[in-house]
Amino acid sequence: MIQWKEEIMIDANIEKVWSLFSDENIKRIMPKVEEHHLIEKKEDEVGAKHKQTYREGKRLETYIVETLAYEDRADKKQKKISFVLGKAFEITLTFTLLKEDDTRTTFIYEGQNKGVNFVGRAMLKLGNEKSNHKVVKEFMDRVNDEALV
Repeated sequence: MIQWKEEIMIDANIEKVWSLFSDENIKRIMPKVEEHHLIEKKEDEVGAKHKQTYREGKRLETYIVETLAYEDRADKKQKKISFVLGKAFEITLTFTLLKEDDTRTTFIYEGQNKGVNFVGRAMLKLGNEKSNHKVVKEFMDRVNDEALV
């Protein structure tokens, strides 16, 4: 299993940063997501389910993303999602935003990638921790860049 928890300060209002995690803007921070459709409940409800299609090179993966937690307060916003990728990996991601003041937001990105079968566990053991850290950093940088647009 791979786990991470990173945080950065973003020079933008918490509402502006939070809007990037809405269905409408998800492709701005996750450009490899080709389709993202709500199939159950509302996007801001625990238990909401989205059908998502992700492109990795020439390969397309389609899976169901479930919202496990959703909090939308003035000073704290959080969304926790989970999905199984390629029948091999169970991925859980948590996006937390904390309001520092009217122009600064702390963004905490944490997650875990767990093999759900022998193939998934073996691939994670063979994986490179540096490349996982790079993917996490690139995502956080993209959120920061989009929040400043």
